[in-house]
Order: sequence, then C-alpha cells, then structure tokens
Amino acid sequence: MKNFKRTIAGISALTFTLGLTACGGGSEGGTTENTENTTVVTTTAATVELNTATYAEEDKATLEEIAAKELKDVELENKTIKWMAHYDINPSTSKGDSEAVNITLFKTKYGGTIEYVPTTWNTRYSDLSTKVLGGDGVDFFPCDTAALPKGVINGMFQPIDDYIDMDSPLWTDVKDAMEIYNFKGKHYEFVTSVSAEAVVIYNKQTIEENGFDDPWELYKAGEWNWNTFTSMLEQFCDPDADQWGLDGYWAEKALFLSAGVPSVKSVDGSLTTNLMDPTVEKAMNWMYELYNKGLVMDRSLFDWNEQPAFMGEGRELFYIVGAWHVQSNPDTWATGISPDNLGLAPVPSPEGSDPYQGATLDGWVLCKGAANPEGVGLFADCTRLANTNDEAIAIADQKAMDDYQWSEELVAINKEINDLARQYPVVDLATGVSTDVASLTTDGGDEIGLRAALHGVEWATNREEISAVVDMLVQEADAALQDLQ
Repeated sequence: MKNFKRTIAGISALTFTLGLTACGGGSEGGTTENTENTTVVTTTAATVELNTATYAEEDKATLEEIAAKELKDVELENKTIKWMAHYDINPSTSKGDSEAVNITLFKTKYGGTIEYVPTTWNTRYSDLSTKVLGGDGVDFFPCDTAALPKGVINGMFQPIDDYIDMDSPLWTDVKDAMEIYNFKGKHYEFVTSVSAEAVVIYNKQTIEENGFDDPWELYKAGEWNWNTFTSMLEQFCDPDADQWGLDGYWAEKALFLSAGVPSVKSVDGSLTTNLMDPTVEKAMNWMYELYNKGLVMDRSLFDWNEQPAFMGEGRELFYIVGAWHVQSNPDTWATGISPDNLGLAPVPSPEGSDPYQGATLDGWVLCKGAANPEGVGLFADCTRLANTNDEAIAIADQKAMDDYQWSEELVAINKEINDLARQYPVVDLATGVSTDVASLTTDGGDEIGLRAALHGVEWATNREEISAVVDMLVQEADAALQDLQ
C-alpha cells in the first residue's frame, strides 16, 4: 500500500460521501501540495478543524495511473454534471471532509466537475419535478428508498443502460443488485456499491463496565442474534436508574428487515407484497415483545427525539443508525463516544438464520432530460473503480483512519458489515412504490405500518387494517410499470 501522509487530508471513504442520507454543503479543499492548511469551521454540532490540504504526491500519482489504466479513453465534451440533492457530494466543510476518490478520478481522467443544485429533504421530489418539467437539464439524483419505482411511473427518471457497460469488470459485483430496479428490461439505478443501511453502534466502555460480551466478538463467534441482543437489553435497561436500551429512528426498519423478508419486493419484474408472510409476522412479534419488556427508549419523555448523546455517557446500550453517523470528524459525532470506544456490529438476525441486512443500494438515478447523461455514466465508472481497485480502497481506508480517527480494526469491521449486506441484502420497495403505500407501511409514524410494533401496536390488528389497501395500491403500481413504453 502506498504510504499515506497523516498530515495530509486524502480521499473520503465512499460509503459516507455517497451515502443516501448524508447531508451538508461543501467546498473543495486547498490545492497546495504537501502542506498542512487548516481552517476552523463552526457547525451545529461542534467547532472542528478542517484540513484543506490535498493528498500526497505519491497518492495523486497512484490515482492518475489507475485512471489512465482502468477508465475509458474518451473526451467528455460537456465536463459538468449537475447533481441535485439535499446534500452535496463535493467535500463538506461542515464535516471536515476532503475530496473523495471518485471525484478525484473524474477530475483527473475527464476534467469533470460536479455542480451542486441544492434542495431540501422535504421538497426534493417537488423541486425535481419542477426542474425536469422545466427542462433545466439536471443530470442525476440520489436513489434513496423513495425514488423507485414511482419515479419511473411519474416520468422523472430514465434508463441508464446506454451509459455504462454492465458486462464490464467494473460492474460485475453489483450487476445482480442492479436487477432489483429492472423494469421491463431497463435498469434505473447506477448501483455503485451495496452497504448496510444501518449498524448497531455501542460504547465499548459501557459493554465492558456491565460485564457483557462485545457484540462484534459475539458475531464472529456466531452468537450475535435476536436472543443475545434481547438478553443484553434486559440486563441493562433500568429507567429508574436512567439506563436506556434501544434508540434510533432507523431501528424499526433495520430490525424488521433482519428477518429476511421485505414488505414489498419485485419478483420476475413484477411487484408483490409480503404482509401476510409468516417471517414478517415473526419479526413484528419480536419487536412488539421488545417494546412490552420496556427495552425501547420512550422518546415521548425526551420531546420525541433520539438521545444518541446518552451513548457517550454510558446511559444507553444500543443505537441503530447508518454508519455515516460516525464517518466524520469525531467532534461532530452526536453519540459522544470517543473513537477508541466506538463499537460497530451488524444488525442481529434470528438465531439459526442467515445474517440478513437491510441493504442500501448506494448510487444514483438518471433524471429525465438530463443534459449530460454521458458524464454521469463516466462518473459512475469512476465511482465503481474507486470502490473496487485495491490501491484506491487502501487510500480511502487511510482517509477513514486519518479523518474519522478510526482504527484499522474498525475500518475492517465496517467493511465486513457492508459485505454482509452485499451477500444477504434485503431491500424493501414499499417506500418507492407510491406516497400512499409509504404512508401505510414505512412513513406513517409510530402507530401504523412497519414501525408500529416497536412502539406497542400488535401486528395482527395492524396488518388487518393495512394489508388489503396496500395490496391494491401495489397492484396498481405494478400495472403502471407493465404499461411503460
């Protein structure tokens, strides 16, 4: 591995900069080689020191060599691609980030730049519709869970097949994942990597002080499952002593998908529902049991907010969220856990089950009427190269150790969790079918749908209320997909 100089900010780990839930605007780092330039940046979480220097000459040369050898030799006539999202994939000053490998490759090989077209989380789809209908030429957009298939049905996105070679070595290990969004023989997402949608974050000091086995070590021993997860929560939770168990807005979906069956999926190109599946019932009943045992933090006591800071104080055992939450300067981590005490483990599955993980298909959709679809395709190639080339990965790993103060072990653990998501992915299409389906399954709050069991709503009754309507709405969406020209 090339020597990476710790005083120089290198390249962002791709799973953070491309994460669909990442946020924050940004500006690129300085351009002075082998110097250490720093700027104090005030964020809502903390004041951090932002390293604005570029990476070392030897790493720059490595990336230039990789780009020359592995990427297409084409001249990109239009060198700007327009990225619309609620976050900027250019380096974020608020998070202390430096330039990501894929962006560096895009600049190096094609002279490409990424123009950020800002929106907000709540208005992103209405703003996109305005841009597309107005012919503004926005090129690409995050493929979050709400994007597909409804963005195809509504005419917001176009197929990507003409802009990448899915049979090339660059795309081999994500080719199967891209089939999830294959509608009538056309693919609709540049899947640049597959990662775990959520992880279990814990404070290793809290684990040790309570005499528990480390969750990651339990996983390696084949003993990290619903039973051991529940047992640890039972031993720790004591509201009277201000000790809380499970926290995180992402917990409901992560635990539900850990059983291996989503509520809506695509089978041979057709959408189908699984609300009556016995595995779904098993997951919901377990989550209902967690609630009834008092193992889930009662957020009503805290203005309905998460309390990740309790993690650093030893007052909370498990926090389920995306790994992106701790992929930034540690001073910005809401958990307050020190890097030395940060623990990561996969979301546990039932005992004797495969280790299913709710999977994020990291990547983008191509906007209808894109001004530069060729540029987006080449940027996607750059991203795949950054995610598959050993030397590029090694540079990104060092970046994580330098910028996030992660240990080499923690970097390896995160990779292994993401690899589980690639091997045992579960992707629920419910949110992406329609707003109505989402409101009944994933987005209706704590009293209905897939979130409700973890908040004390019994599944059989809940299922009876929603299943017939969800079935009808999914069938309507499937018919619209089948009618696509």
